[in-house]
Parts: sequence; structure tokens; C-alpha cells
Amino acid sequence: MRRADRLFQIIQLLHHDRFVTARTLADALEVSERTIYRDVQDLSASGVPISSETGMGYRLMKGFQVPPLMFNEEELAALLLGARMVQAWTDKDLAKSAFHALKKIAAVLPEHLKPEIESSAIHVPDFPVDHITSEWMLILRRAIKGKAKVSYAYVREDRERSYRTVHPLGLFYWGKVWTLVAWCELRSDFRHFRLDRMESVEALSQGFKKTAGQGLDDYLRTVCSDP
Repeated sequence: MRRADRLFQIIQLLHHDRFVTARTLADALEVSERTIYRDVQDLSASGVPISSETGMGYRLMKGFQVPPLMFNEEELAALLLGARMVQAWTDKDLAKSAFHALKKIAAVLPEHLKPEIESSAIHVPDFPVDHITSEWMLILRRAIKGKAKVSYAYVREDRERSYRTVHPLGLFYWGKVWTLVAWCELRSDFRHFRLDRMESVEALSQGFKKTAGQGLDDYLRTVCSDP
């Protein structure tokens, strides 16, 4: 996490009406208490009115406000739905980021919109993605970002198993299953693989370069051109 993001989150976690301990802040942000002491000192020096009491912790002084976000109800509903889908249907890192994003939004909403956070009539079930799929997704997302080759065993619908080394290009959710689109070295062509049929997914130290005819844009053009 960038330090600027951490400082912003500290402000969001502090309240006017109660104290928050350095330990609580450190646990929430996954840093040391020493880091929190230093960050709070820097925030105070920059003009953020934070009061402290020994043994109690920190809190924002009354009257300090972060400028409200200007969302209407429909925009807020869209943001809530998107964040809750990410929390329910992706990996643990994205789910955690969505949770923190909702916290940031809630902290700076105008008062008349804050009830929408709790009372939204749109709900997202959390059963579609199992734990293993979530773990594979985390590995694959990082591999896509880092352009790292990935290897795994793949079990087809007829239970035949094969071993693949691929260049991961993109993840797609079809309302029931997540699939990986990749350039498959075994087939020398694009292939898509269901995450729930993968076994022993591993990101390799060997990377891959963007090659003409083997990128995600090339795959999408192929799909779009099919009759």
C-alpha cells in the first residue's frame, strides 16, 4: 500500500465520537504501531486535527470534514453493487480492496446518502466462487499483471487430464464460472480454461513478451469475427 493511501485510510478510520487505538489502526492497515505513530504525527503536522489521550488512542477533532463525494442514489447503487460483486466473486485481495473502497465511500458520503450503504435492496450471494477458485484467481491475476507464464494440470469434462504451460491473458466471468483466456504452448493457439478444473496452479519465474497474434486483443478480434 502506498503511504499516501495509508494516510488517507487512517483519516477514514478515525472518528469524532470515540478514540481508536494505535494497535487497532495497525491491525487494520497491516503495519506496525511505530508506523502508525509516525503517520499520525505527520498528519497532525500537515494540519489534520487529531487529538490523543494516553491509553485511549486517537480521534479526529469535531468539525473536521473530508469533502463529500457527489453521488446520486443511482450512482451509489451501481458502486455498491460492483463492490459487493467483487467481494463475493473474486479472490481475497480484490475482496479486501473492495471492502476498503466501501469504507472510504461511506466515510465521505453526504449525510442523506449514508443510509443507502446499509439499506440497499440489491444483494449479491457469496456462494458462486469456491475457495480453490479464489486462490487460483489470485495467482493468475498476478501472473497476468507480471506477464509470467503459468503451469497447471487441467481436467476436462471427460476427466482426461493434461498439463499446460500458458501465457495468461485475461480472466472472464460468465455468471457461473471463471475462465482464463491464454496462449497455450501445447496447442500453439488460444485456449480458455475453467478455473474450477485447474489443479496445482503455479506462476513460473519465466516471463513472456507480447507477441503479435498472441495477445488478448488478438483473441478478442478472433472471437468478434466469428460468425
